[in-house]
Amino acid sequence: MDTEASRTWLVTGGAGFIGSCWGRLALEAGESVVVLDKLTYASDRSSLPSDSRVQFFQGDICDEDLVAELLERFQPSGILHFAAESHVDRSIEGPGPFVQSNVVGTCTLLDCSLRYWEELSQNQKDAFRFLHVSTDEVYGSLGPTGKFDEHCKFEPNSPYSASKAAADHFVRAYHQTFGLPVLSTHCCNNFGPFQNPEKLIPRMIMQAMRGEHLPVFGDGQNVRDWLYVEDHCRALNAVVKSGVVGETYCVGAEEEQNNLDLVHMVCELLDELAADLPRRPCAELIEFVPDRLGHDRRYAIDPGKITSQLGWRPQADFRTALRKTVQWYLDNQDWVKRMETRAAELKG
Repeated sequence: MDTEASRTWLVTGGAGFIGSCWGRLALEAGESVVVLDKLTYASDRSSLPSDSRVQFFQGDICDEDLVAELLERFQPSGILHFAAESHVDRSIEGPGPFVQSNVVGTCTLLDCSLRYWEELSQNQKDAFRFLHVSTDEVYGSLGPTGKFDEHCKFEPNSPYSASKAAADHFVRAYHQTFGLPVLSTHCCNNFGPFQNPEKLIPRMIMQAMRGEHLPVFGDGQNVRDWLYVEDHCRALNAVVKSGVVGETYCVGAEEEQNNLDLVHMVCELLDELAADLPRRPCAELIEFVPDRLGHDRRYAIDPGKITSQLGWRPQADFRTALRKTVQWYLDNQDWVKRMETRAAELKG
């Protein structure tokens, strides 16, 4: 296993949106990453830089032999588990892949990690960490007031959030039963570069650029707490390196926006940043569509624990980060088209 100064991490889903961001920050800190990613519609190898400290393997977290081989070969200091099916609409259309990836895949990782961890020296055991990256959606829906924290009970309302809640329970159980040194995080909605174009912000950007309607569910008043992806990854660093084993940490920026207001913000930025394109004002493209089944009304995170215990606070200003995000998608339309083509091929 690597020393403190030259740590190697096994990163599942490391070519996806949040995983690749964490990997880029790890490289900047002088660390190495072993990425295991299935390369589905939601991930792309180009999201990670070409660097000798990146070892990339295309594969499934449900492949027990492959996971065990990577652990034995690279002897990582820990596992950052990002790999998951995460699109709520897809989970409504078909829950099966979510159970397979999010539940069975997590259990496979836990089994392999436990066997690997049990063979380590005592010092290596003490240093090892398994960080499970989860979502605030496991807590269900809030009313007009209040926030989620680590003491809230699980009340998942979609097949996606139910699969993540199940995975959370297995992670906790492996700590309670076997002593595996796990940590869990529950985060609010992320945004930033390299996010899959099916997600709200990039979808609005790209459809507006093509002059297509911008679908807003229901009355557009569903509220989400938004966090810039780099701030999330800095929070994960704080948890995996300083968090208390067995604990859960909620991560949020206390930046609540309803969906309709957020789409209007994106439209204002597009009208400014892409003013030379021949199209009608972006806001005229907004179209209300029937609400999503089981659509949670409001999410909000109380980050008090991670702030007080680990000293983490978001650094990005929301509107500045949103502007940077819109500009990134304008500058990287080839990447978006590649992701859209892959998604269409997999559906076909």
